[in-house]
Amino acid sequence: MKVAFHTLGCKVNQYETEAIRQQFIRAGHEIVGEDDFADVYIINTCTVTNLADRKSRQFIRKSKKVNPNGVIGVTGCYAQMRPDEIAEIDGVEIVVGTDEKNNLLKKVEEYFDTHNRAFIVKEYSELTKYEDLGVIEAMESRSRAFVKIEEGCNRFCSFCIIPYARGKVRSRARADIVKEVNLLVERGHKEVVLTGINTALYGEEKGGLKIVDLLKELDKIPGDFRIRLSSLEPTVIDADYVKKLFECKRLCHHLHLSIQSGSNKVLKEMNRRYSRNDYLEIVKVLRAFDPLYGITTDIIVGFPGETDEDFMDSLDIVQKAEFSKVHAFKYSKRTGTVAASRNDQVSGMVKNDRVHALMNMAEISREKFNARSIGTAAKTLIEQQENEFLTGYTDNYTKVYIRDFQKDIRLNEFYDVKLIGNYKDGMIAEIRM
Repeated sequence: MKVAFHTLGCKVNQYETEAIRQQFIRAGHEIVGEDDFADVYIINTCTVTNLADRKSRQFIRKSKKVNPNGVIGVTGCYAQMRPDEIAEIDGVEIVVGTDEKNNLLKKVEEYFDTHNRAFIVKEYSELTKYEDLGVIEAMESRSRAFVKIEEGCNRFCSFCIIPYARGKVRSRARADIVKEVNLLVERGHKEVVLTGINTALYGEEKGGLKIVDLLKELDKIPGDFRIRLSSLEPTVIDADYVKKLFECKRLCHHLHLSIQSGSNKVLKEMNRRYSRNDYLEIVKVLRAFDPLYGITTDIIVGFPGETDEDFMDSLDIVQKAEFSKVHAFKYSKRTGTVAASRNDQVSGMVKNDRVHALMNMAEISREKFNARSIGTAAKTLIEQQENEFLTGYTDNYTKVYIRDFQKDIRLNEFYDVKLIGNYKDGMIAEIRM
């Protein structure tokens, strides 16, 4: 069969799609592009916002138009939360939940024999075991590879539906993670990104095992590579915990720490379990260790009851933390969450105004952070050529653009670069030979 894949949402979904794709390859099937004519379309969905739901439905319908006779299999968080809704879309024959991805290949092959539709979605209470999708030996990207280490979240922030879609915290066996990272490094990947639904909760259900212990184990793997954490939650870690990360020599000097709001009132109503001062203490520790430590974050605007003063607190913390990047989101009402039932929802017009103001402040913060890097050297992984530029990322997750370069510069290799100045979403740089 010719099989096409499309992934929406987070890095965990990207990892899981790759694992499923390799299962189809090992079974002898041909992989084609997501827009190509295929016998089967596998769509890994997201449900973090209403927009994510809509994009999932749109791509399902788009695939049906490419091949009206194609079989469509849907998985991911939207499939877990709204299986009946998805089943009503024309062309969908297979729906599996977030804990049943290993069944996709089997159910697709069975469909061509029996033409029986398959719908396998567990209840939330049954999402208790880590689903082993096998060890990935290589990923499509030559440079960066994602490794899933954990599933589920038990924090239940009042705005978030994902704990219901992913279930309880369960961690992947450390031996399997180490084996996979070894294989990926042997295959030439230079950056390994550890990811999970709430990565900081790795090992929580097993007692003493923590992500720092895993990092120390991965530090021992031979090879020229670095490790990046996809995100850490300040709901789990604090300033003292962060100091332990500095013992891990391969770990990039970059953390994605989702603050979600700069207002203590809003943080409490979000059930985030930390204050803005707690967050700024983490920032202080990171920047004391390395003044150019890259800190990226997520901020939601328009959470129910958010006042102008609350929003100003969010703008203020962007200035104080000097984030290198901010992902700005408008609050999206998710049925089944505590925040969705509140009667003090913020209007769409106000949310639009606030998200634009936040994005402007975030750009100022990025440029200010980058300005402190001008003239410094940074070890950079060169990943691709974009028009006349070579591009890649520094250790602290600054994107660099290199215009004048020698022809013998190779992709997927580390080079020392000198940072020259702000440019687009990153910085202009030159390779130091």
